[in-house]
Amino acid sequence: MLDFRSDTVTQPTQAMRDIMASAPLGDDVFADDPSVKSLQNYAAELLGFETALFAPSGTMTNLMALMSHCQRGDEAIVGQQWHTYRWEGGGMAVLGSIQPQPIANQPDGTISAQDIVAAIKPDDPHFARTKLLVIENTTGGKVLPLSYMQQMSALAKQYGLACHIDGARLMNAAVSLPGDPYDNARALCQGFDSVSLCLSKGLGAPVGSLLLGSTEFIHRAKRVRKMLGGGMRQAGLLAAAGEYALRHHVNRLANDHQLAAALCSQLRVLINELGLSTQVVVHDAHTNMLFIDMDAGLAGRWLPQLAQQQVKLTSSQYQTQGAAWVRLRLVTHLDLPENTLELTLQAFRASAPLVR
Repeated sequence: MLDFRSDTVTQPTQAMRDIMASAPLGDDVFADDPSVKSLQNYAAELLGFETALFAPSGTMTNLMALMSHCQRGDEAIVGQQWHTYRWEGGGMAVLGSIQPQPIANQPDGTISAQDIVAAIKPDDPHFARTKLLVIENTTGGKVLPLSYMQQMSALAKQYGLACHIDGARLMNAAVSLPGDPYDNARALCQGFDSVSLCLSKGLGAPVGSLLLGSTEFIHRAKRVRKMLGGGMRQAGLLAAAGEYALRHHVNRLANDHQLAAALCSQLRVLINELGLSTQVVVHDAHTNMLFIDMDAGLAGRWLPQLAQQQVKLTSSQYQTQGAAWVRLRLVTHLDLPENTLELTLQAFRASAPLVR
C-alpha cells in the first residue's frame, strides 16, 4: 500500500520507540516531567526563543498563540488559504472571539504587504482591533523565502502588530533553503513573536506540537492550554519522541522532497505518453507535496482504480471557468517504501486503460 494522504500517517521508528520506552517521566501539568522540559529547552534554544510549551496538536498550539496574542474583539490578519483560517474549525472565532481578516494568497503562497497594510483597521470603536499578523510556512507545500519572512516581521513591528508563524512544516521550509537546515529554521523565525512547530508530520513523532515564544507569552499560553484541555500528565513518552525527531529526522526531510520531485517529473512524462495533458496538470513539487489537477469526469473514473491499486491520497473538487476539476494531493514521508516511485508509476499506468 502507498499512503500519500498526509505525512501525519508516519509511525515511530524503532529507534524512536526505544527512546520513548526509556524516557524519564513526571507530571507535566505540575511542570516536573523531565522529558518534556528537555524537549522544550532544546527547541527553544534551537529556534532562538526564550522558552517553549508542548501540546497535543498543531491546531491547539496555533489557537493557544492566537488566544494569547489577542483578546475578545481583536483581529488577526491571515491568508485565505492559511490553516489557521480555513482548516481549524473556526477556532479563533468560536473559542477565542477573535475576528479573522483573511487576505487572498498570491500564486507563490504569500500574502502581499500592500494587502496587509490595507487591511489594518484604524483605532476606532466601529472596528475590531487589528492585533496580530499570522504567516504560514510552508503553505500548500510552498516555501516562503527568508526575505519575505523578514519583510513580514518588520512590517508587523512597523504597525505595532504581534506576529506568529504557523510552522507546522517549518523544517520542510528550512531543509529546502541553501545551507544548514537548523540555521535556516532559526533565521526563518527571527523577529517573530511566536511559532507553532508540529512534530507529528514529516518529522515522524506520533503526537505533539510546540509553541515557542517569550517567557511572558508562554505563561499566558499555558493558561490557554489548560482551558483547551491540552495539559497532559506523563507526557514525556511523547516529548521524548519529539526531541528525537528534531535531533535526527530534520535532514532526512530532503529525501521526501526528492521523492516528490521525482514523482512530479515521471508522472508528467506518463501523462504525456497517455495523451492526457489537456485533462491532467501535474504541478511543481516544492517540498513534500505534489498536487495534480484532473478533469472531474476523468478523476471520477481514475481515483477508484488507483484505490484498487492500493494507492491512498486525498482529493477535493473545484470549479474553474465553468468546468469541474479535482485536485489530488500526494504527500511524501518517511514511511513510504524505497521503491515508491516505481510502484506509483506502475499503479497509475496499470489503471489508466480502465479510465480512457
